[in-house]
Amino acid sequence: MSKSEQYLKEAFAGESQANRTYLAFAQAADKEGHPQVARLFRAAAEAETVHAHNHLRAMKGVKGTKENLQAAISGETHEFTHMYPDMIEAAKAEGHKEALQSFTYANAVEKVHAKLYGDALEGLGKETEDYPYHVCPVCGFTAEVDAPSTCPICGTPGRMFKKID
Repeated sequence: MSKSEQYLKEAFAGESQANRTYLAFAQAADKEGHPQVARLFRAAAEAETVHAHNHLRAMKGVKGTKENLQAAISGETHEFTHMYPDMIEAAKAEGHKEALQSFTYANAVEKVHAKLYGDALEGLGKETEDYPYHVCPVCGFTAEVDAPSTCPICGTPGRMFKKID
């Protein structure tokens, strides 16, 4: 891998992380009654997304839908088979309860995501239905069509799920 390619990967990761961080900062600013600061954080987050997408395109990281689904399945599967199990064990060993819960939730949800992507790949080109997804605001569990009455991962009431059209 060339130096430029390595730098693109690093820049993509950094810009992606900045986007998520700034959105969390915006939520905090809103809660504290600072709407203008919250808007600034959201604007900067959007700019970081532009940068991340530019870097990803330069890396040729976006392909056709079939290849993108295959990459997503591979990534999610890696997370729930290798990455999160190691993190869960470390959090247990260290007694870090918040990290343990965060890793455990994410691990369970990544399995769901891999299945959803697999189903989408299997049905690619045969799509006949148009329906929303619903995402749990606590653990990220993702449901098709309707939110469950309660989240099967963390127990959050389904009425709190975010609808994604």
